[in-house]
Amino acid sequence: PLLLEATLLRLASSSHHPFYNGFYYNRIMNDKGNGQEKVVYFNGARLLVETPKDPVYSSNGANVTLPCRYRYEPDMESKHKIRIKWSKLREDYTKEQDVLVAIGKTYVAFGDFKGRAHLHQAGRREASLVVSDVRLQDDGKYRCEVIDGLEDESDVVDLRLKGIVFPYQPPRGQYSLNFHEAERVCQEQGAILATFNQLFQAWSEGLDWCNAGWVADGTVHYPIRLPRKPCGGLHLAPGIRSYGPRHRHLHRFDAFCFSSALRGEIFYLDHPDGMTLEEAKQSCQDAGAEIARVGHLYSAWKFLGLDRCDAGWLADGSVRYPITKPRANCGPAEPGVRSFGFPSEGRFGVFCYKER
Repeated sequence: PLLLEATLLRLASSSHHPFYNGFYYNRIMNDKGNGQEKVVYFNGARLLVETPKDPVYSSNGANVTLPCRYRYEPDMESKHKIRIKWSKLREDYTKEQDVLVAIGKTYVAFGDFKGRAHLHQAGRREASLVVSDVRLQDDGKYRCEVIDGLEDESDVVDLRLKGIVFPYQPPRGQYSLNFHEAERVCQEQGAILATFNQLFQAWSEGLDWCNAGWVADGTVHYPIRLPRKPCGGLHLAPGIRSYGPRHRHLHRFDAFCFSSALRGEIFYLDHPDGMTLEEAKQSCQDAGAEIARVGHLYSAWKFLGLDRCDAGWLADGSVRYPITKPRANCGPAEPGVRSFGFPSEGRFGVFCYKER
């Protein structure tokens, strides 16, 4: 203790100024004048980081720029090399995912962002992030962090993919998926497990579904537009009914999947006598394509206006058809993707998908 005290006294007497890192701080007495600190005034330049308050929208396969700029008040030039870090905030609020770190013109991208992320520094004090070949899992919030010496400021950009949420049940029936199985079946259908925000957006656009399903943060919900007795009761207002967090291994529900714009095209193949599922898969392969997945069909219906009153096989063994213009003999009076379930027998056409 005596050695530490002597060292501190020597440091204090050797200079008229405190340690200098480019910024000066000035302590003042409180109102009582008793030497206790009440507030710290900042006499140097303040570092500010600015990002757009509105979401940035993009779609699957596109390129997107997440704007971020920094400045000082009052204006000054930094005495340090500026370090810029981008990270993605996880849906379940666990540890952030590193995206990119840069010092000057040198940068490193991490994980799934390798080869797809770089800085756009066309202007002075710009730290914008460019992500190419946007993927479904890129949807979410991103933190832009600027470090100047000991100063560290950040702000958040919300990247939202234009897409569609659809409920999914596997062939074995209702409420048969734990959380990890729900993640997997959505991926198998060309989609990912939807976030709560994506489910809420789908509800605001008209999604009404009485079966509860998993979303990406491990919670379970179902969206109701028209209150009714089997779906929470008539006394509840329209909204998202919530079961809250559930056990990811033990509890079983359906899944809400999210798909965005297609990277390819969907087309329909038929045969005078129809086809079995295996024959349908082979027909798509013969045409240089693959049998379409459920997410492909929903995306084509949503973004390309696909309208076909002919039922066709999909990769999961289900039979469905998309209707944008309801008409007689084509199901209900509302647009949507109709389903015949998972027939063990029967002969139908097939929806094929071909990547661009």
